[in-house]
Amino acid sequence: MRLSRYFLPVLKETPSEAQIASHRLMLRAGMIKQASAGIYSWLPLGFKVLRKLENIVHEEQIRAGHVPMLMPTLQSADLWRESGRYDAYGPEMLRIRDRQDRDMLYGPTNEEMITDIFRSHVNSYKDLPLTLYHIQWKFRDEIRPRFGVMRGREFFMKDGYNFDLTKEDALHAYNRHLVSYLRTYERMGLQAIPMRADSGPIGGDDTHEFLVLAETGESEVFYDSQITELTFGDREIDYNSVEQCQAVMEEFTSRYARTDETHDEAVFAEVPEERRRVARGIEVGQIFYFGTKYSDAMGATVQGPDGKPVAVHMGSHGIGVSRLVGAIIEANHDDKGIIWPEGVTPFHVGIVNLKAGDAEADAACDALYNAFTAKGLDPLLDDTNERAGGKFATMDLIGLPWRITVGPRGLKNGVVEVTSRRTGESEEMSPEAAIEKITAIYAAV
Repeated sequence: MRLSRYFLPVLKETPSEAQIASHRLMLRAGMIKQASAGIYSWLPLGFKVLRKLENIVHEEQIRAGHVPMLMPTLQSADLWRESGRYDAYGPEMLRIRDRQDRDMLYGPTNEEMITDIFRSHVNSYKDLPLTLYHIQWKFRDEIRPRFGVMRGREFFMKDGYNFDLTKEDALHAYNRHLVSYLRTYERMGLQAIPMRADSGPIGGDDTHEFLVLAETGESEVFYDSQITELTFGDREIDYNSVEQCQAVMEEFTSRYARTDETHDEAVFAEVPEERRRVARGIEVGQIFYFGTKYSDAMGATVQGPDGKPVAVHMGSHGIGVSRLVGAIIEANHDDKGIIWPEGVTPFHVGIVNLKAGDAEADAACDALYNAFTAKGLDPLLDDTNERAGGKFATMDLIGLPWRITVGPRGLKNGVVEVTSRRTGESEEMSPEAAIEKITAIYAAV
């Protein structure tokens, strides 16, 4: 993309309503614009990142054997009355009536709807196990929406639902989701720690939240510092293997890590003092096992091996995709702007033309742009007439991991300057070497 043809409304001043880094930087970098309290338009740069995260989530869910679909944003209140949650959910649920005076709601979650779909089409234990998921906009009428996309009213979320014949099978699905989430977050450049949590209005006894450590996190967290040394890495897991998934579960949850809602001071005291940590965390996902809570209430049964009806065991598993954009920025920024991890950057490399209109500089930039495009990468070429300082400031603000600076002086010596956004280190090299360097970096992502 050429910046002269792109829509990137960056702001020089920080909006007064922005209280945390991600909100400030998303507004300044032209990623979002507030439409009303807690509701945002996603402008091209922000939308590009949102789609990248969505694609990573899809890829890892499908890798785990989960089946994508799409459910509507509006749901019938009758389904929620069946489960008993319509009146119990609280004022966060947006309740509306259509022109036929039927009670409707803007879905904050989809346990009832997916259970209705399941009971309408699945009748035999032979069709199990089954995990369905979708990525969809949701709405919760927060009393005090704040912190931009971190705590908005409208949000983009992946939620999946497993259906299994037995508790043991459902707990394997729980473990399978934990593994897939660890892979997902690491691909995004995040360390998201699974922590024992409270189930809230969804219900169930088994639940873990995934939290990214950040000073602006809304949750107080207590953990054994050893857990921050764990990485999933590039290991291959057979998602059908109960033993392999259980081993990963035990590896990542055997050390103390809890939110303030489930914190147990006596158990925490058993952790060696030098490893006890108290910090803030941003929730970016949660997994639940809640047994037959919804299948009992809504009659979701299958014919078991003995021919008798069996209520299926269920769980739900969510990732806050839009919230992740803010969480990644909270964990990756400095006083100049955002620092995107390579796996989620909106553009792979920024090319800065220091003298737009100069024939040699223009030709060199075009050659770099075309070479990266031919290799399947997505460059952003600043071909505007902005002064050099302004161009560098914009590139730092939007946070592309790599920048190539092209100017007449360097071209006389046959070199361009390659700069790492994260370290600030620069290196001069030939345009061909720059292409090879950047291409190799992304080939390894």
